[in-house]
Amino acid sequence: MTTQALPHALERRVRIRARRETVFRHFTDSERWAAWWGAGSTIDARPGGKVFIRHPNAVEQSGEVIEVDPPRRIVFMLDCADAGVVTPSRVTITLENDPAGTRLDLRHEFTEVAVRDHHLQGWRYQLAVFANVVADGLQSEAAARVDAWFAAWSEPDSARRGALLDQTVATGVRFRDRFSLVEGRADLDPHLAAVHVFMPGSRLTRHGDVRHCQCTALADWVAHGADGREMGRGTNVFQLDADGRIEDVVGIWAPPAR
Repeated sequence: MTTQALPHALERRVRIRARRETVFRHFTDSERWAAWWGAGSTIDARPGGKVFIRHPNAVEQSGEVIEVDPPRRIVFMLDCADAGVVTPSRVTITLENDPAGTRLDLRHEFTEVAVRDHHLQGWRYQLAVFANVVADGLQSEAAARVDAWFAAWSEPDSARRGALLDQTVATGVRFRDRFSLVEGRADLDPHLAAVHVFMPGSRLTRHGDVRHCQCTALADWVAHGADGREMGRGTNVFQLDADGRIEDVVGIWAPPAR
């Protein structure tokens, strides 16, 4: 641990749509650590444990873990190079529960103001990479969730439809499109039942791949009637919660073909 003064600090706060325990693992597990820093990066998450970062551009940094308080806080020293001179710095990561998932507070302290300023954009970028790595792990089942959503719209049997919704939507799920303004699971169930009263035999299917970024997913769809003819098509924007479940959907219909 350095005894040098570290009077210059940068701070940044971001929100991650994942549970705090999920986020914290990316600071304590070497495989997850390397996923957002670079291949070959490692961390031994215990006081005195070694920190090693190998950036994709081959720049390397090393340091030492000072404090670990799962799943709330980790502190580590990290060497920083500027004009060929290596100086120490201290990184403090604090995680707090947040309605959207987790609030991450970063504080990075330096000996020199120029070195601090050199890291400002670096942390903006690195925390964006971090958020995507966490979300990609959480969203590994995003396509399955989206397909279950469309299958629920196509399922006339209420019990099977309910089972599909149980596995994919949050209790407070919201849905809006040209014909829907739904608030909550209790409102969604009768809304889907009505589909099969007024449009029996209709089906809704995904068209193409699901695209997602930081818990927002896009999926194109096509609706067919009981006779197989196309009734419409469009795109759904899905918002996933901190558990990877669908909590908000906006359906955007494509203009009619001319």
